[in-house]
Amino acid sequence: MEKQNVVQLDFGFELEPATTSIPNLGPKSLKKVKSDFMDLLQSPIIVYPSQWQDAVPKDLLNNITMARMLTQMRGEPMASLTEVVAYMMPRTFESPMPSEWVNIYTWCGLQYAKTFKKDGQIEAMEEVAPKQLSEYEMGLLKRLRVWIYEKRRKALKDSLKTSMPKLSGTSPKNQGELFQKD
Repeated sequence: MEKQNVVQLDFGFELEPATTSIPNLGPKSLKKVKSDFMDLLQSPIIVYPSQWQDAVPKDLLNNITMARMLTQMRGEPMASLTEVVAYMMPRTFESPMPSEWVNIYTWCGLQYAKTFKKDGQIEAMEEVAPKQLSEYEMGLLKRLRVWIYEKRRKALKDSLKTSMPKLSGTSPKNQGELFQKD
């Protein structure tokens, strides 16, 4: 085997090597990571209960999983802005909304368009959506995001409970009982 020639490049970064250790993940930590991942991929999409709930575009629904992952990577334990748009859309068809909710909906729609590069929508949304939300509107948005997140987590837990097979009879106390001949 030939000895390989290795060249180390210096990019001018003066960084000290990291001395932090990787945390040891215990069973509870692994269970939380697994449940968070299940939540991202399998949780149902929560929409406003209305006769218009089927009017949410498929394109928007298809992007929710990616939006959930982006929100999770930011460390935000709440629903993504894309989920907020999907939730609020059927509500917008029902009746006029208060101005603060219109601002929240249009602002979230603009963020969705920017995140998923919807060029035609960005231009239209920039004309309608506010540049930024007020502190009060941000508080309302945060509460809605947390509420949607909790609803979807509860719906996932409920669906997992109903889909888990039930064991009939009593379970053996130890492995020896499993292999006894009758």
